[in-house]
Amino acid sequence: MQITNRIHFRNLQGDLFGGITAAVIALPMALAFGVASGAGAIAGLWGAVLIGFFAALFGGTPTLISEPTGPMTVVMTAVVTTLVAQNPENGLAMAFTVVMLAGIFQIIFGLLKLGKYVTLMPYTVISGFMSGIGLILIILQIGPFLGHANPGGGVIGALKALPNFITTLSPAETGLGLLTVAILYLMPSRLKKFVPPQLIALVAGTLIAVFFLSGTDIRIIGEIPTGLPQLHLPVFSIDQLNEMLVDGLVLGMLGCIDALLTSVIADSLTQTHHNSDKELIGQGIGNLVSGLCGGLPGAGATMGTVVNIQAGGRTALSGLSRAFILLIVVLWAAPLTKNIPLAVLAGIALKVGIDIIDWKFLKRAHKLSIKAASIMYGVMLLTVFYDLITAVGLGVFVANVLTIQRLADIQSDRVKAIDAPDDETLSCDISKHFMEEANGRIMLLDLSGPMSFGAAKAITQRQAILDNYDALIIDLSGVPLLGVTATLAIEKMIDEATNKSMEVYIVGANIKIKERLQKFDIFQRIPLQNRFDSRVAALHLAVAKLNGATLQEINEQMNASESQFTDNQSSITDDSTFSSQVSSSDRSIKPD
Repeated sequence: MQITNRIHFRNLQGDLFGGITAAVIALPMALAFGVASGAGAIAGLWGAVLIGFFAALFGGTPTLISEPTGPMTVVMTAVVTTLVAQNPENGLAMAFTVVMLAGIFQIIFGLLKLGKYVTLMPYTVISGFMSGIGLILIILQIGPFLGHANPGGGVIGALKALPNFITTLSPAETGLGLLTVAILYLMPSRLKKFVPPQLIALVAGTLIAVFFLSGTDIRIIGEIPTGLPQLHLPVFSIDQLNEMLVDGLVLGMLGCIDALLTSVIADSLTQTHHNSDKELIGQGIGNLVSGLCGGLPGAGATMGTVVNIQAGGRTALSGLSRAFILLIVVLWAAPLTKNIPLAVLAGIALKVGIDIIDWKFLKRAHKLSIKAASIMYGVMLLTVFYDLITAVGLGVFVANVLTIQRLADIQSDRVKAIDAPDDETLSCDISKHFMEEANGRIMLLDLSGPMSFGAAKAITQRQAILDNYDALIIDLSGVPLLGVTATLAIEKMIDEATNKSMEVYIVGANIKIKERLQKFDIFQRIPLQNRFDSRVAALHLAVAKLNGATLQEINEQMNASESQFTDNQSSITDDSTFSSQVSSSDRSIKPD
């Protein structure tokens, strides 16, 4: 696996061809997303140019193609609609300020090295909010698809206006929309290798509108300004600053997730490994500059990235070349796009919305788990009808609570209190022998697996039955990790046993567990001679002491056990050498 984003010319032909191919796909998508967002087609074009250029130059995924995406466009649409409604004069400028804020948040995430944590999100939540975003994009495109402008009010407004849209649809524009969708779905796969269906639909729809429907009232993009973009310095009002910060955070987080998930796909296709933190910084710079120049927010685009890789792109040069090609279009060829029908762009965006929906998981979620399906559908519905950040936050919370509960149940099952020789946990004949001799007076607390706060309750519950025993053996041989809460539960149990004048023994603590016990001053409460690497040795000593054996008798019993059970424990000669002979691995632990 390689980690690289260096620009070189050893793959010049592949990178140039990948960039050209990605640019051809990006053009219709940028126009469609620009119009869909309410910021205008030129905003989509500048977003595609600027984000693509700066993310490629400063990012950490060589083959990633960054541009306005469906999820980012959906959120941007809501931002534009809300801010323009609240402040008609400066609303659009404030929306571009939100894009800048999103970029700043992404840069901060990258500098704080949070990239590796961004995608640590339950798949049910990712699937739910992506499907919700897909539904939003579909609903918002129904009006333009049928020949109407969206009435405002977001999803709810579009759904309320749906009956009117249907009864007063424009046959010409609806026909163009249907033609677009038909081309996107029915174009043969072998032709898609040479030219993207989005471009074919764009050209075909425009030509039909110009030559065959010229006398029909069809809504078109109109004139797109050429030349360099106009700078949009940050604009905000104190009353709306909190709302803008939240919107910027939502856009930034969504862009991080969108980009890094696409980076993972790029890694699998190229057998490389991206730099998550560097990628977030690159994405942030791209969005910051895009907002400053009046462009849409964007992220890593799966379609463009896959096409780029398949066409031969391997370095950031492919993303840079794609940006330069689109820049030429924006500066000199933008007037050629003025006759593109809005219904065609709506058809392209509609297809994107359909593709965003996680159909594969939707079909089988209820078969896999009712809880998982409930989380996914809940997040999806909240995303569509309420708020994206609330949907994701609530979904992550519920999913994590359910996961913690499952882990707690698993850990609780691995906390076993053993007091009889026939317990299935005892697989050693020697241990069974000593437990039989103990006659129910020893409680062996057997812990296995990671012990976090999920196991603390089970450990505490075992504390309630200490009155039934005369000795406590805590076996940590199978514990690789001991959390703070579980450690406190063990400490409390040891203190309770000590207060009841019980002998307490510790078995099998590895180096890390010993360090944790020492930090909590637990080892200081356990005599050195009561710390063992072997459960058998601990049981042997515990049984001997319970039977009132003297030191000499214990020594003789251990010698007899060594002969009978092939126990390799050394003889005990006096108290000062007890620990070094019975538990030689604990020599580094100083006696109290």
